[in-house]
Parts: sequence; structure tokens; C-alpha cells
Amino acid sequence: MAKENDIDLDVLIQISYGMFIVSAVQGEQYNAQIASVAFQVTNEPVQLAICLHRDNLTHQMIMQSKAFGIGILSQRADLKFIGGFGFHSGRGVDKFAKVKFKTLATGSPLVLERTSGILDLDLVKTMDVGTHTIFVGELRAAEVLSGDPPLTYDYYHRVIRGKSHGHAPTFRISDNFK
Repeated sequence: MAKENDIDLDVLIQISYGMFIVSAVQGEQYNAQIASVAFQVTNEPVQLAICLHRDNLTHQMIMQSKAFGIGILSQRADLKFIGGFGFHSGRGVDKFAKVKFKTLATGSPLVLERTSGILDLDLVKTMDVGTHTIFVGELRAAEVLSGDPPLTYDYYHRVIRGKSHGHAPTFRISDNFK
């Protein structure tokens, strides 16, 4: 049990999170990363929010391009596929070299493999929350790709036995060493 003062941090594991590929384009360069925070915030217009570490290349590209994409990972995603987007920087690796993707309204690359749906958004608001930024985007295009169940953060840790990257908002050192 991870306890800091009167706060039992294990309770945070009970919050439902998904697993997503967040993508962006800057000029001719595409990049993407794994994110565990994406949620709908309004329905008219449809707006969604994501949360990314400000040191990540995808963060920089969203700030420049004012747009981003979200791919909803399915349970068919394995550690190798997830790791290709989550444990390597796009500063040194072309994450789209061997993956099927397409672009829609904003030009952000949307991954078509091992995702159950894709969303394309224009950036409408940012909120600095310290090490991370919350990006709010207005939905421009979306598609359901399959009926596969979405990959949850719990399933990723419990079944796939995945680890969290140090830039994940949910990262705790103890999670990776249990």
C-alpha cells in the first residue's frame, strides 16, 4: 500500500482511465505518444480534453499546430505496439514509419491499427497544470474503426503487465517495481 501522510495513493488506481494514442503534425513531421487521460467535456460543441507532459514532443507540436488526434487503443494492442508510441521519443524515431494511419480535417495522423476509434480535434484551450498541460479540442471528425473493447489503464497494468512512463500523470515509481 502506497501511503503518504493520510493519503492512500492506491485509491487512484480505482479511477477509470483509458489508453490512447495522441498525435500531432508540425510541418512535414508526424508524432504521437501514449496517453492515459482523454475525456469528453462538452457535447455542444463536442469537446474533449487530454493531458500531456510539457517536455514531450507531441505537446510541442500541438502548441504549434493548434490541433491533435486521438486514437482509442483496443485490447488488441500489445506491449510492443504500445511501446512504439510510448517509450521512444519522436525526436529520434519515426513512429509512423511502419504503422497504418490517415489524416482527416486537421492533418493530424490518426493510427488505424489496434485502435477502436479515432478523433480529430482543433485546439481551443490550454491549461497549465505544472508539469503537464490540459489541452481542450473541438471535434472536427471521428470514426468508429472496430467493435473491439477499448484498452483501459487497469487492463494494461493487470493483464498486459505494462509499465507507466515517468511522464505519465498517473506515474508512481512503486507501480513499475511491484
